[in-house]
Formats: sequence, C-alpha cells, structure tokens
Amino acid sequence: MATLRDIKRRIASVRSTQQITKAMKMVAAAKLRKAQERLYKARPYAYQIAQVLGHVAARVDRSAHPLLADREPNRVGYVIVTGDRGLCGSFNTNILRHAHEELDSVQAETVGLITVGRKAVQHFDKLDVQVLGRYMNFFNELEFSHAMAIASLIRDKFLDHELDHIYVIYNEFKSAVQQRIVVEQILPIVPELPEKEKHPSEYLFEPSPQAILDPLLDRYLNVRVWRILLESYAAEQGARMTAMEAATENAEEMIHNLILHYNKARQASITKEIIEIVSGAEALKS
Repeated sequence: MATLRDIKRRIASVRSTQQITKAMKMVAAAKLRKAQERLYKARPYAYQIAQVLGHVAARVDRSAHPLLADREPNRVGYVIVTGDRGLCGSFNTNILRHAHEELDSVQAETVGLITVGRKAVQHFDKLDVQVLGRYMNFFNELEFSHAMAIASLIRDKFLDHELDHIYVIYNEFKSAVQQRIVVEQILPIVPELPEKEKHPSEYLFEPSPQAILDPLLDRYLNVRVWRILLESYAAEQGARMTAMEAATENAEEMIHNLILHYNKARQASITKEIIEIVSGAEALKS
C-alpha cells in the first residue's frame, strides 16, 4: 500500500503535468486563432479561382493543357499531409490509418507517395513504399513558398508521366473540435461548373484558351495546395487544443481522487495510532 508521502508526491506530479497541459492548450488556442484567420482569408480566393477555372476549362478541349489531360491511372500518387508534432489526439493517427486504407484498395501498377509533415515522413520512411518527396518541420513558419514547392513537385511528377493520377489526403478544418479527413484528386485537374451553368454558352478567348490556361492552372494548383496546408494546420491546432483540454480535465479528476485517497489513508493512519495508544494504556492498567 502506498504511503502518505508517495501519495503526496503523486499529487504534486499530476499537478505539474496539469500545468503543462493547460499551458499547451492556451498556446494551441492562440495558434488556432491565427491559423483560422489565415484560412478564412485564403478560402474565398481559392474557391473563386476554382470557379474561374471551371468557366474557362469547361469551354475548351481537355487536351488543351497537359494538366487537364486524363490518363489511365497506371501510376498513382498520394500526397499525405500530417502534422510535425504529436500531442494532438488522433489527428495524425487517423490520417495515417486512412492512407493505409487507400493504399490497400488502390489498383495500380505503381504507387508513389509525397509525405508532408514529420509524422508522415517518419512513418512511411520505415515502410517498403516509394516516397517521391518529403517535406517537414515548416508548419510553425508556414509560408506560401512551401505550397509552391510542393505544387511544383506534384506538377513535375505529373507532366513527366511518373504519375498519372495524384490524390491528396488531409484533415479539413470544420471547427475547433471537428475535423474531416478528405481524399481529393489534385491532378489531373477536373474543373467543375456551378449547377446553374451545366450548359454554358460559348466564349471568345483573347489571346487564346492556351494562353489563359497556362498561368491560370499554375496559380490554381499553388493556391489549392496552400489552402490544403492551411486547412491541415488549423485542424491540427484545433485537435491539439481539444486534446490538451481533455488532458487538463483528466488531471483535475485524478488529483481529486488522489486527495480523497490521501485523506482516507491519513484517517486510517490516525485511527491506527489512536487504537495503539488506547491498547497500550489498557495494557498498563492490567
């Protein structure tokens, strides 16, 4: 049975851990607010450029640009986006598990991975899989240049016919307590028109559809990757804040239970001492 000193040490240890988890929750909350601001600023532009691309690409032949060309998916690639750090609940675990489900179900001659985030890099480097690119340790200083670098690699692998279809797996930010795992085809680009424009009118292009599509598709791909990184980072901070809040509450409950256990043990010790004193006094009388 634990002594009173052991229980007091355990209470002090749990309180110290509680202070750490509480501080981490506050840090994650501050980072989440900044990540949300950046995400909410990027979303409208990303959605608008997707609509513009839908208007333009729907009025030209898919063969008008290599990034629109649909090929047989003999070589499939996955961009797997996780966080750089842990202590965020099942955020990284869910992504990695979903990635394995996708890899097990895909039917292709070869499969290549582009891992984003230290957790994904470390996980898949241990496995017998083809990793075409690794990006990690940049989320704390996330910049648009990181999205451009990843988009450039994706574009090159597709244009060089190393990959025929490329998908991205990431956590989409819904709220501080809710994230949604998304699997999206990022290449070839499949532009979509709004429902009200399923039968579009003809457009005249100046100078030409090709001249318009070249910069538009490159910009669209960069912005799309940028939005995905922002979504994942905001979702990670939300998951970490929720996990640290739960850990703080669990520590509070554990401290409460340990204090009750300490008081019971102390009461039992005092009762035992009283019994020993009374027994000794009775023995002296007799």
